[in-house]
Amino acid sequence: MISSVLPTYNRAPLSFVKGEGSWLIEADGRRFLDLGAGIAVNTLGHANPDLAQTLKDQADTLWHVSNLYKIPAQEKLADMLVDLTFADTCFFTNSGTEAAELAIKMARKYWYTKGQPDKIEIITFDGCFHGRSTGAIAASGAEKMVKGFGPLMPGFVHLPFGDHDALMAAVSDKTAAIMIEPIQGEGGIRVVPDQCLKGLRDLCDEKGILLIFDEVQCGVARTGKLFAHEYAAVTPDIMMIAKGIGGGFPLGAVLATEEAASGMTAGTHGSTYGGNPLGCAIGAKVLEIVSDPAFLAEVNRKASLMRQKLEGLVAAHPDVFESVRGQGLMLGLKCKVAPGDLVAKGYEAGILTVPAADNVVRLLPALNISDDDISDAVARIDAAAKAL
Repeated sequence: MISSVLPTYNRAPLSFVKGEGSWLIEADGRRFLDLGAGIAVNTLGHANPDLAQTLKDQADTLWHVSNLYKIPAQEKLADMLVDLTFADTCFFTNSGTEAAELAIKMARKYWYTKGQPDKIEIITFDGCFHGRSTGAIAASGAEKMVKGFGPLMPGFVHLPFGDHDALMAAVSDKTAAIMIEPIQGEGGIRVVPDQCLKGLRDLCDEKGILLIFDEVQCGVARTGKLFAHEYAAVTPDIMMIAKGIGGGFPLGAVLATEEAASGMTAGTHGSTYGGNPLGCAIGAKVLEIVSDPAFLAEVNRKASLMRQKLEGLVAAHPDVFESVRGQGLMLGLKCKVAPGDLVAKGYEAGILTVPAADNVVRLLPALNISDDDISDAVARIDAAAKAL
């Protein structure tokens, strides 16, 4: 008999009832150190007092009005994002998947309005993850995601990760855009080298095509810069964000240059809930906190501390771990064992981690995790490794 909750997840036998900073408390009272942060969502930890107060204040004032009207909280957050990034304009969504859908539409509509309706192809790369809508799974092309869902949206060209020759050969008169995650999350914390992002920007400029960055998982201070592409000193034409921007509240956005967004006129896109006052008030508070240079410096310091300890862990367990990868507090342990086995042993040790592709376990802690909790976390992963 099917459960009342559609069984599309293989859920761990854990039920959390409370969160405190980097800790989650199970219904039976057990405490777990959370290195998943809701899959890079809980930017400032659980029950953060600043975010809780912002939510309460806004909840007492106004929750939802729809985008039929001007929304001051939405305009405030959009202004902040424009001031802090390459973008000239923003559209707010409820999720990264919705942001991906708009990015795809925006790129294609751009060329349509330029009188080139045949420029519809978007180049993506193996291991990518852009969401689970039919458009987003078509963008990934991964068999495990697309199998059984019938005809998918055409117009995507899937290339091997890091194959420059294949990329050059794939660009054609039909190419509308290249879409890439500066750091693949679901794909196994695979960092695109700075020189490759620079090369993509140069190629797009040379060929006159759009560059789309998916920073849904790697953005919003996760890497120690506000956005991961800043390390390469390049900017996209379109960027998707979500996860961390809401600090746990469902919120996403598409950021774009005025030129890239020029086809998106009144009536071309919409969202009932996207950009509501409640979400945008929380998003503005998150952005205010994480964009502070002092906060970003602390993320980098903590990331260095955590990586140093993880390198020691890898050295201590050569039969379990191969290497540490990632940037900032978006880290991965490349394993020689099944990642799911390490995650399961972690439950026994009171530590929560997230499996990914390429035999990697993801470590995505709250960005304000304490030094003591970092030490505790590595000790618990060590215990999990010993138990394998």
